[in-house]
Amino acid sequence: ASPAWMVKREIAAGPFSLTAHERMHQNHAPATVYIEGDGLAWLSRNEASLDPTPKNPLALNLAAMDKSPNVAYLARPCQYSRMVDKTAACPLKYWTGERFSPEVLEAMNSALENMKRQYDITEFHLVGFSGGGNIAALLAAKRSDVKSLRTVAGNLDHRTHSEYHNVSYLKDSLNAIDIAGQLADMPQRHFVGGQDHIVPPSISAKFVQALGSDRCADITLVQEADHDIGWAEKWPELLKMPVACKTPKAEQVEFVPYEAPKKAPREPLEKP
Repeated sequence: ASPAWMVKREIAAGPFSLTAHERMHQNHAPATVYIEGDGLAWLSRNEASLDPTPKNPLALNLAAMDKSPNVAYLARPCQYSRMVDKTAACPLKYWTGERFSPEVLEAMNSALENMKRQYDITEFHLVGFSGGGNIAALLAAKRSDVKSLRTVAGNLDHRTHSEYHNVSYLKDSLNAIDIAGQLADMPQRHFVGGQDHIVPPSISAKFVQALGSDRCADITLVQEADHDIGWAEKWPELLKMPVACKTPKAEQVEFVPYEAPKKAPREPLEKP
């Protein structure tokens, strides 16, 4: 973050102290916020990690390459920092079964509100990596100031993701695909890796299908990328790809050819 002139800050958000890295150069302007993935949530299928801080913070790497005037990175609860109450332990449930709980979503939303007040931000463009894509989509549905959504290897349907890996459902977590219909008119682009065996491309495809319309949604396949490798070096070019809604098909209007009005026949002149 330092070479990209991003400054670390801890934001009190509900019971959590969330770690952010920010480069804000313009007041009263939009900001692009990158939301981190699930981090080191599990050591194995049956053993949860004691610290979910990511070994490879891909969302931070992507944010550092973004040349927009206002860029921020937002870590998830219990990554890098802990609770507002420094004497309290960060409950393991917030990076396992309740990683997308209403309490977590409200904390992430509170962090956006803090940024908005701190830097007089007018609107947000959200980018979510992996499970951060689920958070980003849920925030986009919750807020009126989110103007675009991008996901990178986004877990936009954690129930299907659990079925794919044959693991327990996240019973106490919100699921982006359940509110997909609310995002039908949100400009969005979902980047998927052709070699990603953690969050397969089919999950983003299922989410776009659940929108009810692909007028505002695009899926971009990066064939050589896996879940967290192959993205950073390509991000400057991927970031240039448009995120916009397609113009709705014009209504068909029946064409009626123009006919000049017929002249009334002239009456014959009488001979003098």
